[in-house]
Amino acid sequence: MKGQLSASSRGPVKFRMPTAQNLVPIRLDLDIDGQRFKDCFTWNPSDPDSEIVVFAKRTAKDLKLPPGFITVIASAIQSQIVEFRSLEGQDMYTGERIVPIKLDLRVNRTVIRDQFLWDLNNFESDPEEFAKTFCADLGIQDPEVGPAIAFSIREQLYEIVVQSVASVRETRINKKGRRGAEYTPVRKRKEWDVYEPIVDLLSTEEVEALQAKEERIAR
Repeated sequence: MKGQLSASSRGPVKFRMPTAQNLVPIRLDLDIDGQRFKDCFTWNPSDPDSEIVVFAKRTAKDLKLPPGFITVIASAIQSQIVEFRSLEGQDMYTGERIVPIKLDLRVNRTVIRDQFLWDLNNFESDPEEFAKTFCADLGIQDPEVGPAIAFSIREQLYEIVVQSVASVRETRINKKGRRGAEYTPVRKRKEWDVYEPIVDLLSTEEVEALQAKEERIAR
């Protein structure tokens, strides 16, 4: 499958997610007194910080987590949002950059592996809509798979644009007074175009074995 493509420009733009919605991918992996909490979701960086504490309290209540998790969850979310906001206003290059996105996910019993291209210069792209179409095309029934795919796309795009900001900084430091850096598009079409998505449904025994392995690695 392909990400959405559009015409590109060469000049730098101010930092933001190269998607229609400028959302921060938040990943939590917390352990308090032997109790572990993992989650991933997106957050609007324009929302007031007071919403973070409200969300942390509601999450702890809904999942019956100890009260100590409230502060830890709120702090973990806040630190990731602060990092995102620290990049706002800085230059990044997205023009003519076609980048590879990889999916290697297990959501409940469903395993997804796929690779496709995404245009960083398309600020109207929609990972959620892409994930919805992906699941419909492949007949995936689990409602948790689509959001997991969209999150994985957003997380990878975030890492790429953060690197782009760092590259602009480094170029200006190392080549001060010289012409700005030019970026070569990533177009490994030969190997990416022929790649077909893989979707497997695991048995209960296979899921339990994988969960036990993940817990051993976490410990």
